[in-house]
Formats: sequence, structure tokens, C-alpha cells
Amino acid sequence: MIRTEFFTGPALAEQIAPLSALRIAVFREWPYLYDGTMASEQGFMAGFAATNGAGIAIAFDGDHAVGASTCLPMTEEDDHVKAPFLAAGLDPARFCYFGESVLLSPYRGQGIGLKFFELREAHARAMPGVTTATFCAVQRPLLHNLRPANAVPLDNFWRKRSYLPTDLSCNMQWKQIDSDDKVPNTLRFWMKSL
Repeated sequence: MIRTEFFTGPALAEQIAPLSALRIAVFREWPYLYDGTMASEQGFMAGFAATNGAGIAIAFDGDHAVGASTCLPMTEEDDHVKAPFLAAGLDPARFCYFGESVLLSPYRGQGIGLKFFELREAHARAMPGVTTATFCAVQRPLLHNLRPANAVPLDNFWRKRSYLPTDLSCNMQWKQIDSDDKVPNTLRFWMKSL
């Protein structure tokens, strides 16, 4: 039976290793195509775990983590995430940023993603001054050579949760499975009033 728990504060540090392995496995797939290493992931997750206001929803099958979804106050995010909001005259202090959401493929379609949104939204609503949840998703061309034939965009899933796409986007770089070096990627923001 799958159980989902939400972690904050010191408890986040205990989840670094399993979350790093999950990120590597799931982000390697379409659409992110991320070619990550355990060392870089553990460094990233350690920084996240030390962030004030950060939280992670984790789905467990027994004692094994099979999915995870993060959030934190946007004020604690990197400048490249905050920049499009500042440029649009939006105060980052009013936003909770939903970072990655990763779930191993055998566990998809069972309501776990919905639970991830519910737990992160509850955490966001408890943040002083936060009125909006936001996340960003990588943009890929329809004719990308690595797009699987059965790839289904998550847009409808997000819309059913009342998230709407915006004109805001940011750029992030990462090494992909089809590249030797880091490549730039455009990610579009979606938002929901809480």
C-alpha cells in the first residue's frame, strides 16, 4: 500500500539519498532528458533541505521512496526563477514555488500526483503572505527526436487542479542524455490562486 508523507525542517536531511536517486531516474525520462549524477543531486538536495520553509511530499511503497514533490517560498529560490516575476512586477513573497515532482512510472495514474499537489498547497497556504502557487515545466517541440510515441502532456492534469499557464518563463541549463555539455532549456510557469 502506498503512503504519502510530508517532511519539513530537519527531517528533510534524512531524505537526501532516496530523493537524489529518484530525481536521476525520473528526470532522465521525457521530457527532461536530464543526465544527472548522484554527487550533483545530493549536493542540490542538501541545499534544498537547508532552505527555510522548504517541504517535500514523498510517496512510499513500504519503506521504499517511489515519488517525491518539493516546494519552498519563492523568495528562497534562485535568481533565474525569481527574475521573470520581478520583471513582471510580481512580488516573489506572494508565491510558493513548486519544484520538481518525480514519480516512478509503475506508480503513475494512481492519484499520487494529486496527493502531492494537495500536500504542497496546504504547506503553501500556511506560509505568511503567500497567495499563489506556481511551478514551471520544460517546453519541448512536438517533433523532438526523443519524444516517445506515447508521450502525453500533463497540461490537462494541471488544468484540472486549477493551474493555468502564464506568459512567464525562465531558462535553466542541464546536461541531457543527448548532449555532451549543459544545454539551455526554456520552462513555462503555471499558477493557481490559493
